[in-house]
Amino acid sequence: MFDGYDSCSEDTSSSSSSDESEEEVAPLPSSLPIIKNNGQVYTYPDGKSGMATCEMCGMVGVRDAFYSKTKRFCSVSCSRSYSSNSKKASILARLQGKPPTKKAKVLQKQPLVAKLAAYAQYQATLQNQAKTKAAVPVEGFSWGNYINSNSFTAAPVTCFKHAPMGTCWGDIAEGVRVEVPNTDCSLPTKVFWIAGIVKLAGYNALLRYEGFENDSSLDFWCNICGSDIHPVGWCATSGKPLVPPRSIQHKYTNWKAFLVKRLTGAKTLPPDFSQKVSESMQYPFKTSMRVEVVDKTHLCRTRVAVVDSVVGGRLRLVYEESEDKTDDFWCHMYSPLIHHIGWSRSIGHRFKRSDITKKQDGHFDAPPHLFMKVKEVDAAGEWFKEGMKLEAIDPLNLSAICVATIRKVLADGYLMIGIDGSEAADGSDWFCYHATSPSIFPVGFCEINMIELTPPRGYGKLPFKWFDYLRETDSIAAPVKLFNKEVPNHGFHVGMKLEAVDLMEPRLVCVATVTRIIHRLLRIHFDGWEDEYDQWVDCESPDLYPVGWCQLTGYQLQPPAPQSSRDSQSSSSKQKKKAKSQQYKGHKKMTSLQLKEELLDGEEYSFLQGTSDQESNGSASYYIKQEP
Repeated sequence: MFDGYDSCSEDTSSSSSSDESEEEVAPLPSSLPIIKNNGQVYTYPDGKSGMATCEMCGMVGVRDAFYSKTKRFCSVSCSRSYSSNSKKASILARLQGKPPTKKAKVLQKQPLVAKLAAYAQYQATLQNQAKTKAAVPVEGFSWGNYINSNSFTAAPVTCFKHAPMGTCWGDIAEGVRVEVPNTDCSLPTKVFWIAGIVKLAGYNALLRYEGFENDSSLDFWCNICGSDIHPVGWCATSGKPLVPPRSIQHKYTNWKAFLVKRLTGAKTLPPDFSQKVSESMQYPFKTSMRVEVVDKTHLCRTRVAVVDSVVGGRLRLVYEESEDKTDDFWCHMYSPLIHHIGWSRSIGHRFKRSDITKKQDGHFDAPPHLFMKVKEVDAAGEWFKEGMKLEAIDPLNLSAICVATIRKVLADGYLMIGIDGSEAADGSDWFCYHATSPSIFPVGFCEINMIELTPPRGYGKLPFKWFDYLRETDSIAAPVKLFNKEVPNHGFHVGMKLEAVDLMEPRLVCVATVTRIIHRLLRIHFDGWEDEYDQWVDCESPDLYPVGWCQLTGYQLQPPAPQSSRDSQSSSSKQKKKAKSQQYKGHKKMTSLQLKEELLDGEEYSFLQGTSDQESNGSASYYIKQEP
């Protein structure tokens, strides 16, 4: 098919001028596969000789330049290495759908059934990966248009270690070449062409077909982890045709020579990129697993809940006593709010016993090793004590850092914290933070970092001064050395776009922006909403995701608030400020009638109006000034 394009008539002068105007390929990091062979660039596959993949090292190159008659290896060393490791190579060959070599057949001891099973499993993985990557359309919103029209920058995938590919993203950057479907084509079959990454925004990449030079008319955004994105050489090994776009097919008389020049020194995706994507989207939590999770109506205690669904590592948990499965709570599998069965008893945390005396059929306890491990602490020497003062993010108002008190010291480094001036007499609104939590800070943290500290409700001596308050309450500040001072090199910058959970409504993932950075503490703003809805979140929080995460995992993304919603924010936000509630809100808001019914049912706790939620990782106790 491609040979016909080689003979297309073309103005020679236009061809040469185009060649001269080509931009030099910028050097890229060295960890990605480089398109070269014996010092020469790989040429364009013509569907016959085409490109090949070395069966030993995975390098992609021109088939004619490969070693041996079979063209299976890029060099003599790879051929010899393969011969000494034929069993491993035969497995690779099976996964690529190729028949094993004669030597491999001799050494292969597995029965035919095992071979077929391995291949079937490989195919099933690819099919499952394609299903998982189904895009979730958001009517009227496109990340690509949003970023292009406003010249926004997105946080790189490497900032999100808990997200798919977060730890193995490598050096994917602008200039990397990939093979993608050619949408500028009138052929009845699906064909492909090579494109280069012009801009990266999280998982999303702005691509431009090779040959368009500075012409951006056909540039398009796509998710780089999608099933239609492949490394250079994939078409040749898969028998797929590479055809230049119709708009430029007559631009060059020799497309092979053009691609030789364009691809010299360029990088492409690793050969196993799609496999890594698929593996990084496998989650250990399964439906019907039982866990202990914070009680969203009483933060001081936990309850048993059952995993109802898993989406991108986020869990929809249904409280075990919910017969109609509407009493639910969303959080990430690495959230500090969920624990294994028996955790509460082991550390002395309050726990609401279930009315269900035995497990329901099919339900089973999630293994303890699946849960996020906290840093071990030494409480034998100087340690937190009841009554010590500190500053803490209010889980019922995540935009505020408040004056707080340690109300109880639990085992394994856990603390029960209360917000001064708004505590219930029975301690029903205390909440549990670990000593290494990113949500607690030493006295003076806010002042030094120019953050507004929320004083106790009803406290009259303003502006608030810690020295005076400690003296008036006859209390002491928690020692600074007990707080976690580790600050990772997180990579976030002010203005970066991302997708973030609204912890006030934890089922929602929204378009968001980083507006302040205080060491490891991030101020997250939800686009289209007023600043009072902002939330303080740790840089390693599992509730932050790269741009394109929702599309990749099949989760619904909430676009920026429309103008009509913004107009109604002022009145609703004023009502929200009047009081706050103990409830971590799920997808249904609790009405005053529901609260009264719960009280009549014999619940031991009282409620106030309002809502909020908290969830984050890390720490931030640093006495170094940092400008906002």
